[in-house]
Amino acid sequence: MTVPRQSVHVDSPTERRNPRTARIDTLPTVDVLRLINAEDRLVPDAVRDALPQLGVAVDLAVAALSSGRGVHYVGAGTSGRLATLDAAELRPTFDVPDGWFAVHHAGGDRALRDAVEDAEDDEAAGADAMATVRPGDFVLGLTASGRTPFVLGALAAAHDRGASTALVSNNPNTSQPGWLDVLVVVDTGPEAIAGSTRMKAGTAQKLVLTSFSTAVMVRMGRTYENLMVSLRATNAKLRGRTLRILREATGLTQQECSTALTEAHGDLKVAMVHLLSGAEIRRAAAALDSSDGHVRAALGLLNAHAV
Repeated sequence: MTVPRQSVHVDSPTERRNPRTARIDTLPTVDVLRLINAEDRLVPDAVRDALPQLGVAVDLAVAALSSGRGVHYVGAGTSGRLATLDAAELRPTFDVPDGWFAVHHAGGDRALRDAVEDAEDDEAAGADAMATVRPGDFVLGLTASGRTPFVLGALAAAHDRGASTALVSNNPNTSQPGWLDVLVVVDTGPEAIAGSTRMKAGTAQKLVLTSFSTAVMVRMGRTYENLMVSLRATNAKLRGRTLRILREATGLTQQECSTALTEAHGDLKVAMVHLLSGAEIRRAAAALDSSDGHVRAALGLLNAHAV
């Protein structure tokens, strides 16, 4: 005898029918795409409205990293896959140290490719996933519905372990538990296809994650102006980008920048501080060490010593 699985009614606009797309199945292909695109254009404004709360989450993450702790992403389904992608891209882009970012996806690695039955409904598994969380860490949960048991179980357990916590939800009906530090609601409304939260809700979460992690990297000194000075040059394209970034920052010739990079053993930040300040390579490296790798702070330190 087959036992019926429990069903849950989710009270969220993302589950409702969208009157603007009710006849989408009767339209020519290009009009189907136009309807989807029109819905997608609503997403950035929804993200904009949530920026004050997202800013609090960024500051909590920066505080965690600045004190030697880490940032954890928690998600299920689309949310977990997007979180995994965001974290994976930080290393080549910003050369983030080991331990800065960790991802906990309901169902594990297998769920990145295939749906794992009932994984998102396992609150205990979410709590167990927080075994590596330390006091002072920051944990960011993502769920379109605002109620995913795996995510909420993880956040509650992280709070109990002394971490600060935030939840990103696309459901304006999400209630904020008293222990949750920040609730970031991105109200994207009904999807073009009812309940398909891989669409607008997923797009919004991608924007939130990219904005969140990039802002954290900026605050942690992994950029100088709007240049990626902490990227890891792991291929020919990135090695070319490193040289171009150095030329853009300094206004010097390709030969001058190439020579500086060679003298700095390929370290873009050291070469940049050396060229912008006029300090020798060793002093530039020491200034960066004293300023936790912040190029602007290192330049200020060298200029102060020059006065």
